[in-house]
Amino acid sequence: MLIAYRARDIAEAHIVSGMLQAQGIESHVGGHYLQGAMGEIGAAGFTNVHVEDEDYPKARDLVAEYEANQPDLAPQKSVGDRVDRYAIGFLLVMAILVAIFLGAL
Repeated sequence: MLIAYRARDIAEAHIVSGMLQAQGIESHVGGHYLQGAMGEIGAAGFTNVHVEDEDYPKARDLVAEYEANQPDLAPQKSVGDRVDRYAIGFLLVMAILVAIFLGAL
């Protein structure tokens, strides 16, 4: 399966998945359990809409049409950049906590 769309949140992923299924493309929404993994940081970019390899080109055409009709949404790249910053910050905090914990032993 390939990722046809990287959604901002779980609701948007299900909207896109439903749109694809209405056009006869089987899709799967992944990332349900990752939504709360970042704690207080706003969960974004963890939900993806997956489609079968052979359906990918048609799904991407439909997703492009969906995105074109969403002028108020930021481009996907900015969502990914924000997620990358959150992930880097999260990993940095975890590394510091591990260093403190190991130093206390």
